[in-house]
Order: sequence, then C-alpha cells, then structure tokens
Amino acid sequence: MVKGISRRVVVVDSPDQRFFEQAIFIVRNDAAGEGVTSRELVEEARRVARNYAGGDHGRLSRAWRELSPAVYTLMGAGAMGLLWMIVALM
Repeated sequence: MVKGISRRVVVVDSPDQRFFEQAIFIVRNDAAGEGVTSRELVEEARRVARNYAGGDHGRLSRAWRELSPAVYTLMGAGAMGLLWMIVALM
C-alpha cells in the first residue's frame, strides 16, 4: 500500500551479504523533534542491524544452533527413556 506521506529512512548495508543486501529503517516522525542528529540515527540503525545479523548471543546459544539433528534426536530419546524409567519404577 502506498501512502501520500513522505517518510525518512535509514539504509544500512548488510555486514554479511549472503542473504541480505541492505536493511531499511523507517524513522519515526517524532524522532527529529527529540533532538536526535542524523549521525545518531545512522549509528543506532547500524547497531540494530549488527545485533540482528551478527547473532552475537553468546557461546552457548551458538553451540545449540550448530548441533546436528542427530544429537537432538539422541537427546530426545534419552529424555524419553529416562522419563519412562522414572514412571516404571514408581
């Protein structure tokens, strides 16, 4: 849908261009009234894009994502076996 209102946007190039070329941020209308400079807008857009694209969420979450589906299957089977054993012994 196209509206007849002009909008300000910030375009940031992707740090990893395998999947995305650019991120486009639409600036709120009241952002200029809060004394925010254009440099601060661009830096904030870069920070947000870097957080989303970089996936810097720590070593533990990265390790979980890199596990093979076979490991998930074995972990699930082990959990179900342990649950079955607990219920059978009660």
